[in-house]
Amino acid sequence: MRVNPVGWFEIYVQDMNRAKAFYEGVLQVQLEKLAGPDFEMWVFGMYPEKTGASGALVQAECIASGGNSTLVYFSCEDCAQEESRVVQYGGKVERAKMSIGPYGFISLALDPDGNMIGFHSMK
Repeated sequence: MRVNPVGWFEIYVQDMNRAKAFYEGVLQVQLEKLAGPDFEMWVFGMYPEKTGASGALVQAECIASGGNSTLVYFSCEDCAQEESRVVQYGGKVERAKMSIGPYGFISLALDPDGNMIGFHSMK
């Protein structure tokens, strides 16, 4: 059976309240708390019947945020909408919406912990 290559993602943060406010505000979603033995974890929606991957914000003493080489792209209807909320919620727009030809559009942002994230849309 063929599946999408990404099954899960984690975004490491230092201040969970600030990170939750940023992602919930920019993406207009509600995160749900997952129990973890040595860390705090808030998960983006998990819908096994849908395509794509889910993931979580994670605050763990043993893992620092920012400066990593992982880039998560959030699917959007129009990435300009999410991009327009980045600064309001404490982030920074790194690359404004740009065309990637027949593959749609992307924009890049830094969250309040310095993690680079992307937004992808077809319009």
